[in-house]
Amino acid sequence: MTDFKEMGLSEALLQGIAALGFEKPTPIQQQVIPAVLQSNTDLIALAQTGTGKTAAFGLPLLQLVRPQERHVQAVVLCPTRELCVQVASDMAHYARYADQYSIVAVYGGASMETQIRQIRAGAHILVATPGRLVDLLVRQVVALDKVARVVLDEADEMLNMGFRDAVDLILEAAENRQTLWLFSATMPAEVRAIADTYMREPLEIGIASRQQANADIEHVYHICRPEHRYAALKRIVDAHPGIYGLIFCRTRAETKEIAEQMIRDGYNADALHGDLAQSDRDRVMQRFRERHLQLLIATDVAARGIDVSDLSHVIHYGLPDEPEVYIHRAGRTGRAGRKGVSISIITPKMEERIRIIERRARITFARNAIPTGTEVCERQLFYIIQNIRDQEVQREQMAPFLPKIYEALQDLSKEELIERFASVEFNRFLAYYRDAIDINVGSRPRANGRLSDRTPSSGSTTQQRLFVNVGLVDGIQKKDLLSLLIHDLHVPKHAIGKIEIRRTHTLLDVEATYRQEVQRGMSSFNVNGRRIRVNEDNGGHTVAFARDKKKRHANKASASSR
Repeated sequence: MTDFKEMGLSEALLQGIAALGFEKPTPIQQQVIPAVLQSNTDLIALAQTGTGKTAAFGLPLLQLVRPQERHVQAVVLCPTRELCVQVASDMAHYARYADQYSIVAVYGGASMETQIRQIRAGAHILVATPGRLVDLLVRQVVALDKVARVVLDEADEMLNMGFRDAVDLILEAAENRQTLWLFSATMPAEVRAIADTYMREPLEIGIASRQQANADIEHVYHICRPEHRYAALKRIVDAHPGIYGLIFCRTRAETKEIAEQMIRDGYNADALHGDLAQSDRDRVMQRFRERHLQLLIATDVAARGIDVSDLSHVIHYGLPDEPEVYIHRAGRTGRAGRKGVSISIITPKMEERIRIIERRARITFARNAIPTGTEVCERQLFYIIQNIRDQEVQREQMAPFLPKIYEALQDLSKEELIERFASVEFNRFLAYYRDAIDINVGSRPRANGRLSDRTPSSGSTTQQRLFVNVGLVDGIQKKDLLSLLIHDLHVPKHAIGKIEIRRTHTLLDVEATYRQEVQRGMSSFNVNGRRIRVNEDNGGHTVAFARDKKKRHANKASASSR
């Protein structure tokens, strides 16, 4: 079906989506809406951000509600407050010409009393975060026994955030539901387990294209050494004047650190992460949507629910572990028929991950050089010139001031005037980048045609072997130690040598200059309640164990900092 009118939607809903400018349904909408309107079937739909999935489940959900029955008939579960608010807002817009619908958003960080009043006034559809809905169930404010339909939106992220128990409780409370619709960007084992437990012969949609990236997005990566990543980020931002984008970081700590640095350096930026109070999150998002912020630095989790259709760029400050996460991130640009750019700033050891994403997502990355200082200044200069050329002149309002302006500038030639106007902003970048070094990683062709790093020219370094008192029995993997060293202790990747994980301990080679830093830093971490101890390897492997009295815990998959 190529038209919303052919799908069986009510006239009031058709009016609502027409007012929003929806003309033709997206592929996911074409497949989902008729299917769920015509039968009470369970549904699994794999859909990336920006594919129109909210309308795919929101429109039929509204169509199937009975307005005359004043009780909760449908529940939409979302992993984050931002997504919860966004989904409820979108559904209210769809139903703007059918005002008998009552849609209530319930989420943490907002007044529970207000939400309870809205529910008791007769909510038809609850859009909720799992934690807040469980609180309402425990308080017996909400009953789900009459709920006919449950939607799990961003199911993979919901489970990644640890909401499995809450989801189980909610689905068991909605014991009389007719259908369960599961929307997810990926289908890991945890999501498949939900489907196997609670669904009956579900219809599966979008499986074949779940890792297909948006063709309107250009994919670019830049390589630098770990210690140059922030400098590379600034150059890339400066080389794209007028950029309006998201910068993704792996952790809350990194997000805060990068945002604070960029703000100190004069960039129009702010951060979005899980430590912010709800009022602060709302303020940041409002400023970003209204373009009062040029750059938003966020974690993957915090970015859920950001629905901005005209982002020019997405920047990855390092690559995520899973290709699906990269595709999901990149899909936040290049929406609504616009072109977008996805830029990754990586270190040499990450380049193989680029190849994996290319294979799985069937996309091609371009490796671009990090702009030099001269190139940044050139791009800024011509951006200024273009802005001057495109500037709208308010002749009538300016007319009274022109005689004095002409008088003040009469001794300057045309060429001198152009030079001075162009220099207003250009001089700032010139002063900063005048002596900037080239931070690109040099490379030479390998036998197989790929690129490899040159050996650093600073000369050879001495490796020091360290003995670490955790190993395979503790669930430690190489990627966990690398993440801890690089992201938490800020040890450059080139300073890390061989990592040999044995049954009860690990042997770790690092450059001698980082030995004390690694020993001190790792000793503040735990694995499963056991404090990490690091000593110089003397071949004896005598381990002293110590319990962390502050009870800082880390799970088997990763060590977490204080």
